[in-house]
Amino acid sequence: MREAALKYLKMANGQLQASINMLEDERYCIDVSHQILATISLLKKANERMLKEHMHHCVTDAFKEGTGEMKIDEVVSLFSKMID
Repeated sequence: MREAALKYLKMANGQLQASINMLEDERYCIDVSHQILATISLLKKANERMLKEHMHHCVTDAFKEGTGEMKIDEVVSLFSKMID
């Protein structure tokens, strides 16, 4: 899953650079906005993969070790930031 997240981040990096180039070239605003939205979508996918990785491994392991509640609190804190 980390590999997938890294792939999405690298793609987002390319999309972001394309957005910058489009702005510098004074391209049509709507086209630039579409490019930015594509970047955001890739970042969301990367974040989703990382959270899934965390839940499947870190949180699961923490519950086995008796520290699961702390991991749950971390995830809840992160979700509250995502909602804002």
